[in-house]
Amino acid sequence: MLRWLNLANLFTLARLALVPFILRDILEGRHVAALQLFFVAAITDVIDGFLARNFGQATSLGAYLDPIADKCLLSGLYLAFGATGTCPWWLVAVVLGRDIYILLAVLGVMALTKVRKFPPSRWGKISTFVQIVTAVTFMVENIWQTPVFQGIASAMIWVCAGFTLWSGVHYTIRGAQSLRAR
Repeated sequence: MLRWLNLANLFTLARLALVPFILRDILEGRHVAALQLFFVAAITDVIDGFLARNFGQATSLGAYLDPIADKCLLSGLYLAFGATGTCPWWLVAVVLGRDIYILLAVLGVMALTKVRKFPPSRWGKISTFVQIVTAVTFMVENIWQTPVFQGIASAMIWVCAGFTLWSGVHYTIRGAQSLRAR
């Protein structure tokens, strides 16, 4: 059996495989199904992390694949929300723009230095959490279109934008400090 083929990585691959189905359901207006599949994807994320940490199933592939699966899911969600008018395109640009900016910065640092480890920051993790909460809020608001949920979804747009932008600024500061230290 291949070293990378373990239960933790299979759960990560399952999450990645769920992405197109979640996006299809959002785009086709099947909001309950999208939320249910998103919940299943979230469970696979919890399980793969638990297995990797507690049962010695952490692999180099899993370390790369897990954040890729998470980014595919979140980026896809925000693109689908933009396409359906659930959220404004400027928020989609903020969420995707920050990720593209970080990716380009990492590639630049790798090209110019020997740095190869880029652990997530506390603000990056908080930003991801807020993006997930915002996505769930959008899905719930699509199911139950009440003034309360519409108000919460409208507020979360600004909360999400703020945390996403700040995490990008924080990564920039941290990256500059790292480069100066070298």
